[in-house]
Amino acid sequence: MLDDRSPIYLQIANGIKDDVLSGTLKEDEQIMSTNQYAAFYQINPATAAKGFAQLVDEGVLYKKRGIGMFVSPDARARLRRQRRERFFADVVDPMVAEARMIGVDVQEILDYLGRKR
Repeated sequence: MLDDRSPIYLQIANGIKDDVLSGTLKEDEQIMSTNQYAAFYQINPATAAKGFAQLVDEGVLYKKRGIGMFVSPDARARLRRQRRERFFADVVDPMVAEARMIGVDVQEILDYLGRKR
C-alpha cells in the first residue's frame, strides 16, 4: 500500500477513505489503532496518528475515549459526495471542454458511453 509518491500519513488517510468507500470499513466500525498501523506498515506511530488526525478533522473518523477510533456514521456518504464533485471537476469538465474544442457534441459522448455499458 505505501509508496514514495506522497507523504505516508496521507497514504494512510487515503487508504482508510478507500476502505470506507468500498465498504471494507463500515460506519461505526472500529479501525486498527495507530500502534497497530505502525507495526503493520513498519512506520512511526506518530505518522499513523497524523493520518488519523486528518481523518478526524475531515469527519471521516471519530474517537471514543479509551476505546479507539471509529468510522463516522456519515463517512461513506460524505466521501462519495466529495469524490463525485472531484470526479466532475477533474475528469468530466476537462473532457467536455476538450470535446467541444474538437467538435464533439455532448450527446455524442453520451451515446458512446451508452455503448460501453
